[in-house]
Amino acid sequence: MRLISDTVEVGGVKGPANKPIYPVSPVELWNPEVFTKGPPMDLFARLRTESPVAWNDEPGDRPGFWSVTGYKDVMQVNADFETFSSQKGGILMSHQRSEMQLARASLDGMINMDAPNHMQLRMEHMPYFTPAYLRGLTERVEGEVTRLLDAMAGQGRCDLVTALSSQLPLFTLCEILGVPVEDRPKFLTWMHYLEMANSFAAERSGATGGGLEGAAADLPPELKMFLDAFQAAVAEMFEYGRHMLHKRRLDPQPDLMSAIARAQVDGELLADEYLDGSWLLIVFAGNDTTRNTISGAMELLTQFPDQKAKLQARPELMPNAVNEIIRMVSPVIYMRRTATRDVVVGGQQIAEGEKVIMYYGSANRDPSVFANPDQFDIERANADKHIAFGYGPHTCIGKRVAQLQLEAVYRQILTRFPDIRQSGPKDVAANNFVYAIRSMPVEFTPAA
Repeated sequence: MRLISDTVEVGGVKGPANKPIYPVSPVELWNPEVFTKGPPMDLFARLRTESPVAWNDEPGDRPGFWSVTGYKDVMQVNADFETFSSQKGGILMSHQRSEMQLARASLDGMINMDAPNHMQLRMEHMPYFTPAYLRGLTERVEGEVTRLLDAMAGQGRCDLVTALSSQLPLFTLCEILGVPVEDRPKFLTWMHYLEMANSFAAERSGATGGGLEGAAADLPPELKMFLDAFQAAVAEMFEYGRHMLHKRRLDPQPDLMSAIARAQVDGELLADEYLDGSWLLIVFAGNDTTRNTISGAMELLTQFPDQKAKLQARPELMPNAVNEIIRMVSPVIYMRRTATRDVVVGGQQIAEGEKVIMYYGSANRDPSVFANPDQFDIERANADKHIAFGYGPHTCIGKRVAQLQLEAVYRQILTRFPDIRQSGPKDVAANNFVYAIRSMPVEFTPAA
């Protein structure tokens, strides 16, 4: 199987092949600075009304893209995997040719694959995301939530991201993967650098069209030091991943790491480059979205105290409340597809080879589907119709893992700290791909 990083299409013809029927986007959605307070929901509302399929110019020699912001149109693009490819251009807004291991691994993974290879790998992972497996995992997650809240209990105030949101998803991920307890602190270090690098690369990409590669020459000394430390951490992460995955091939265990190591496509084991891609995907995706949704939920419960009180009085509403939280937060801001043929979306003609960016958070606030969409309503009848995890063949395989963690966190936290609330402004990284909440101050009455 050829590497996606060797075959992905980069660049393209500048500008749209067909005249836009809606006004060109007034929002620089390519610019990460637009997202420093979270997804710009007011701007998305304007796009849904005025330009539901809008052309977006990009800086430099980048070709531009179509933004799709309405629920129905996002569903069309998500579902039609033959017309809208993940593999042709990758799932990120832009890619460059690169020999950096991180850049290549970000492409050589299941999330960028089209059928039939995508489904073959997905089926290899499925045993560790079934209800039967997750029942055993839930008890361990509940225990870890208790441990983390015990550490918070006497403080009365803390940064929720540091104390809870950043730690629980990594614990859960390591449990599923089968990572030895003594190795788990490494993951916190790797995630720290991946998250910082993700924001740094997004900032450079927005300003210059570039990424991390080749950045050192024009950086001040302190950022050059960061880049050196980042490269060392990433090299350690991939070296550890390859070592453990090859070890699992020889000595498989009942864990996801063994499933990845022994996965086959067309009867062949994955090349090391695809092991790198699988490792990166599970380490990053298995952490980032849940982390940010845990933090985003705290903001919602603070902004809507009536809903918080209702949830405390009626804890049986928790499963639906979690769906509503995920709808409102929508931690993955966008996913990209590339048109494999000429197609019409929302009345707009899109040409073969053009980029199509689906904005999940915008679709989840579409009033044609969700009445009064900016209202946090834990009894919303169709909260489970959100598409924060995608839709169709590429629906996030770990969505139930995210849900069970959110349920465990807020079931316990609202019981133990009933007056907990956000106590200051959140800090959000400049990132147009994920809703990256870096800190969330909270206050509560400390335990005796």
